[in-house]
Amino acid sequence: MNVHPRATEFDPALEGTRRPKFVLPKLDLGRVLMIGGVVVVALVAAVLWMSGGRYVSTDNAYIRAPKLMVATDISGVVSHVDVREGQAVQKGDILFGIDPAPFRIAVENTKAQLAQTVLNLESMKQDYKRMLSDIAAQQSQVELAKVTNDRAASLIKTGSTTAVNFDQARYAYNAAQSQHQSLEEQAKVLLSKLGGNPDAPVTLHPSYLQTKATADEAQRQLDHTVIRAPFDGIVTQVDQLQPGAYMVAATAGMSSSGAVALVGTGEMWIDANFKETDLTWARAGNAVEVSVDTYPGLVWTGQIASISPASGSEFSILPAQNSSGNWVKVVQRIPVRIVLDQKKDGPALRAGMSVNATIDTGHKRTLSEIW
Repeated sequence: MNVHPRATEFDPALEGTRRPKFVLPKLDLGRVLMIGGVVVVALVAAVLWMSGGRYVSTDNAYIRAPKLMVATDISGVVSHVDVREGQAVQKGDILFGIDPAPFRIAVENTKAQLAQTVLNLESMKQDYKRMLSDIAAQQSQVELAKVTNDRAASLIKTGSTTAVNFDQARYAYNAAQSQHQSLEEQAKVLLSKLGGNPDAPVTLHPSYLQTKATADEAQRQLDHTVIRAPFDGIVTQVDQLQPGAYMVAATAGMSSSGAVALVGTGEMWIDANFKETDLTWARAGNAVEVSVDTYPGLVWTGQIASISPASGSEFSILPAQNSSGNWVKVVQRIPVRIVLDQKKDGPALRAGMSVNATIDTGHKRTLSEIW
């Protein structure tokens, strides 16, 4: 039996037997580590490549919330401010008010005009009925004048009456006819003013509706002298609005001196601006992880609510002139809205905070993409 020299060695205790002892061959550790390292690197590279493109992230993202400069559409003197800076309010809570005195006067004035309109319409109805009676009476006068005129015409032929009497009868008949026709024209005009139906309710008449609309507008303006919160939130920029200041409706919402800022606390979302090249596999409903710069180590979850149909530059006041000769291609940013799963007892989130958003697109590469 042939034995490799490294596989046997001499054992003094068995010198008489001369039996060989089997020994494992020594391994080359450097070669093993080199081959193993290559295999590990290849496996890690394969895993990273297969999972590449699944997660996309950006730090160009900010927390958003409903916000509004709460003003009013009427002009007047601020009479009271019922909130303070940083106060939490509920929908319907009073924020501030305008002096209601001139608006109450306007309401009373329009109410009086509305009542007068009703009286005028009822009076027109009675006038129309009286005019119909006058027309009927005048018709009788016309018939009488006609009979007198016909009799005078017969008598003048026989010489039994004078020409003066005949002329008087003829003129009286013509005058009665003219008076009757005039009354009928007046009745038509009055009926037209009543909308063609003298028995219709006055509340359906155009003049009543017009006056009623004026009264409703006056009441609406009076109601708007009390400015209420349109949604739950926290008020800010209150100190610049002081009682005694005159608020102009046309510019109230454009300055902090004519309005109270309200930032909503109910619903919050994130507007993240991803590179267009990162959204290949992003879809509405994809899971998102969000970290807020203010709270290191904390993570919020959410979902993609929508992906903008246009890039941010499309809404720019001065869009890029890509048709010019010095055009330079720039990767565009696409706004993505993310809805957060807010924590009940979590730290407070504020509009405008910077965040990092990472989308899990769920996409996995396959070997077919190599070819």
